[in-house]
Amino acid sequence: MTFVTGVVLFAVGLAVSIAAHEFGHLLTAKAFGMNARRYFLGFGRTLWSFRKGETEYGVKAIPLGGFVEIAGMSHAEELPADDEPRAFWRFATWKRVVVMSAGSVTHIGLALVILYGVAITAGLPNTDPTIAPVIGRVADCIQTVDPNGTVHQCTATDPASPARLAGLAAGDRIVAVGGEPTATWDRVVLAIRTHPGSALRVDYVRDGVTRGTVVNIGRANRPALPGEPHDASGMASVGVLATEAKLPPATIGYGPIAGVGATGGFTLDLMGRTVDALGQFPAKVPALFEALSGKPRDPNSPISVVGASKLGGQALEAGSVLTFFLLLASINIFIGIFNMLPLLPLDGGHIAVLLFERARSGVARLLGRQDPGRIDPATLAPVMVAFVVLVGGISVLTILADLVNPIANPFQ
Repeated sequence: MTFVTGVVLFAVGLAVSIAAHEFGHLLTAKAFGMNARRYFLGFGRTLWSFRKGETEYGVKAIPLGGFVEIAGMSHAEELPADDEPRAFWRFATWKRVVVMSAGSVTHIGLALVILYGVAITAGLPNTDPTIAPVIGRVADCIQTVDPNGTVHQCTATDPASPARLAGLAAGDRIVAVGGEPTATWDRVVLAIRTHPGSALRVDYVRDGVTRGTVVNIGRANRPALPGEPHDASGMASVGVLATEAKLPPATIGYGPIAGVGATGGFTLDLMGRTVDALGQFPAKVPALFEALSGKPRDPNSPISVVGASKLGGQALEAGSVLTFFLLLASINIFIGIFNMLPLLPLDGGHIAVLLFERARSGVARLLGRQDPGRIDPATLAPVMVAFVVLVGGISVLTILADLVNPIANPFQ
């Protein structure tokens, strides 16, 4: 029951985000004096609506987004004489840019509100988990990890781990791997994971004495690290774990004042990660086809709104309210940034067209030439249709993958 409640609450949270996105467009349009004729959630047949002033508000049958209709969004639109002075295209470029970007700004604002609430209650995840390069345990073998996170225990027939064979032991402080200084545990992991199948010298301190040994880097089946390409032959590993005594706190709590700066910093970090993820997205699409073919689902593959809602339900079911709200904030940041990509029909695409028209007109004035005017929407239609088909196809593919081969529950 908790799972279903979580799924429903997450879906409601997404619906509120969409409503707020469109309200951002509506509010700024009205603030500038534009004629916002309709504000609707969903598409298709109208289920319910009412009119207040000059704007009709309502809900449509297909709950896949929403829209605000502003008179004169296209200069080719024929308007009644009374609406001409308030046509969208007649307003200053900066005002139109503000209106078009208001939806994404609203998403970022929602994420900030959610994350601030998390910061002063449960605490934000520690984004600087500096771990001392001290070995906590040397495994008997290299333990493999399934895509669903299951760790296989060593058996009597498994070969000894490279670390054990090299003489490393719990309590050793690793100071260099392959000649590269390792001030943190992350540097140790990076040095190992980037040299699969190699023999590396490992310098370490034991009982105050610096020693050295050669470790033959082995391979094991386990999930790739963020940004690390997956290797079908296995990922580099030696069989060592950090000492738990040196692990930093998973979350950091803040007071009402300190929480403001912490929230801002965490949001910027999350935005940077989102931009990186968008850049890596094309390379992850093949994983969706593999998932549909029946192969184990890569936990780092893209997920749809369906998959995100399921994760939200699983988080609440596991009692991880923190993860639920972090996921909701992350979705808002993703939508906000994705929507600003300079591609039609996204808001960022419309902004790009506005700025291009303004720049082109400015150049024409400097050269003493006639203003070339606005871009004919018909010339951009093929690009817009191609983008819609591409994104729509990937969206359907992702939803199917989430339905037939969902990502394993990370809380089990």
